[in-house]
Amino acid sequence: MSIKMPLRLVAVAVLTVSAGSAMAFEPKGKVECIAPADPGGGWDFTCRSVGNVLQDLELVPGNVQTLNMAGAGGGVAYAHVVSKRAGDDQLLVAASTATTTRLAQGQFPGMNADMVNWIGALGADYGVIAVSADSEFQDLPALMEAIDEDPRSVKFAGGSAKGGWDHLKVLIAADAAGVDELPRIPYLSYNNGGEAMTQVVGGHVDAFTGDISEAQGFMESGDLRVIAVLAEERLPGEFDHIPTAMEQGIDAVGPNWRGFYMPADVSDEARQYWVDAMDTIYESEEWKELMVNNGLMPFHMTAGEFDTFVHEQVEDIEQLSKDIGLIQ
Repeated sequence: MSIKMPLRLVAVAVLTVSAGSAMAFEPKGKVECIAPADPGGGWDFTCRSVGNVLQDLELVPGNVQTLNMAGAGGGVAYAHVVSKRAGDDQLLVAASTATTTRLAQGQFPGMNADMVNWIGALGADYGVIAVSADSEFQDLPALMEAIDEDPRSVKFAGGSAKGGWDHLKVLIAADAAGVDELPRIPYLSYNNGGEAMTQVVGGHVDAFTGDISEAQGFMESGDLRVIAVLAEERLPGEFDHIPTAMEQGIDAVGPNWRGFYMPADVSDEARQYWVDAMDTIYESEEWKELMVNNGLMPFHMTAGEFDTFVHEQVEDIEQLSKDIGLIQ
């Protein structure tokens, strides 16, 4: 017969196994999570969903307060953390492939990936390309054929800045489809995915580029039709009807990891507490259920492994950006 431990004891046990000294730190009072965009986008989703699980597992003493700080594709939040929040051991910041993309392209002036602590990733949110419900484009090859004939004929909207990860996903797909003149494809940047989708649904822009978690609400309402997911295989559950770009003959994959960084100059004990907290969240039933419900796929790195991954991804995206003419 097995005996179930209370969630709080399970969480403490997991934390203690990983680092005995980490229990010298426990968060007290208000814990903040900065979402570097307006409400409604992927970073906002990351902060709010993880904040809820931290509360459910009693890893924080109260509510986690989400602070939306939009601007410069995450650059405003990054600069704020680097310049004003060093040593703040109760601040988490949502990050993703969009963050490493901006770092890779030098879009955070005077800043680099060494200036914060990368504490963990909790899943991958795969990219999608979508159109309004009444769009003439029924599949990805038809959309790409129109772009190939006239690169200016299809306008895309996304929640990242120009040259950011949402923009790159369009270029990756177009490049894989054999489209020439990639820099001429119009891309309109909005503060978040929700605003970008509103423009598409309203008929002002032709197509949306973003992530599956952002598109879910507009899909359920019937306003948005996803014509491709940029994954190796179809996503599970309610998303299994969406065709991949690969099965449509376009070899494009665009995973967007979801994770966190925190300020520099925090104590080793505090950093280890949050690294271990990410491990505890990832293994919890609450998070596993949330991943399935929101189309997140397994993707978890922690501590030094994640830091190494981030730095390598910055290098890879820098090279990709050069290859397709976004940066010199």
